[in-house]
Amino acid sequence: MKFGLLKVFALVSIVPLAVALNACGDDSSTSGSSDGSNRGGIPDTVETFMELSDYDCGKSQKCVATYLTEYHDMAVCDGNNGWVIGTLIEKMDCDFSSSSDKSSDSKSNDPAGVTDDSSDSKDEAISSSSSSNSSSSGPAAGTLTYGGQTYRTVVIGAQTWMAENLNYEYKVNGSTYGNWCYNDSALYCERYGRLYTWAAAMDSATTGCGYGATCETDAGAVQGICPDGWHLPSRAEWDTLIAFVGGEDVAGRRLRSISGWYDNANGDDGYGFSALPSGIRHGNGGFNNAGQNANFWSSSESSPDSSSQMYMYYTVRSAGLVDNAKNKAFSVRCVKD
Repeated sequence: MKFGLLKVFALVSIVPLAVALNACGDDSSTSGSSDGSNRGGIPDTVETFMELSDYDCGKSQKCVATYLTEYHDMAVCDGNNGWVIGTLIEKMDCDFSSSSDKSSDSKSNDPAGVTDDSSDSKDEAISSSSSSNSSSSGPAAGTLTYGGQTYRTVVIGAQTWMAENLNYEYKVNGSTYGNWCYNDSALYCERYGRLYTWAAAMDSATTGCGYGATCETDAGAVQGICPDGWHLPSRAEWDTLIAFVGGEDVAGRRLRSISGWYDNANGDDGYGFSALPSGIRHGNGGFNNAGQNANFWSSSESSPDSSSQMYMYYTVRSAGLVDNAKNKAFSVRCVKD
């Protein structure tokens, strides 16, 4: 989109594979078999992700496949309490030859995981997650291409949002300015998008906004580093989103991705927003909280040194807005004008 007891790896949906995926080629005698002898009670069809989480997906069920109606795609057990959905199925050590004609058109060059030596114990859980910074096949409204990358978009109420974190390398005078990949690893950018200081998110080279400087363009929508026709959401626009999905108490659950959160604190992604726990870069250059926190900038500042940001923490199912230092680096989501 890895963390906790249940992992679901989801990329852009592919044409549903036949249930013949149940025949797997793992050399272990404990792998699931096509005759259903090792299915462990997993049915051929499961209606929802929540129902899927009720079934054991241990070593003896590895390569067992079921059709996940909610996502119109196959889900395959990875043998480690994880379910693989979408194009990452191709990378499993299972024999999918019986359906290769249906899946050959779907390819992914993304890595299956991240193994940065600098990751702490919680960050290391990223190694078994989806290699896309989108981890849900929610109700997408369309796509947006910007800076050579295509992003899903989603309509939530009267707003149209990017359904993936921005991964645009912002530069000033030819040099990267105020944005990083988590742990300075490009693999994290592929998964989570980039982390931006408020100055970079606001396109300080154009607006003059930044740490220690009050923005003179606070009135109205601020495009910032968003593509034409889109802008960095204001605090009021974040409030509108949170209110539409049911308020702060449930917004974290409804807006976060269905996989990728530490301690199995995944959401139901009921609106396709697919918030991923991309972590933080602090003003001193340190990174932490990947897998635990999602933080998104707003264009609304509260002082020369701070601005409002939307947060989600793995320890709570709520979401809300707080003020934070502009020299920290958070994720960016753009909203349509």
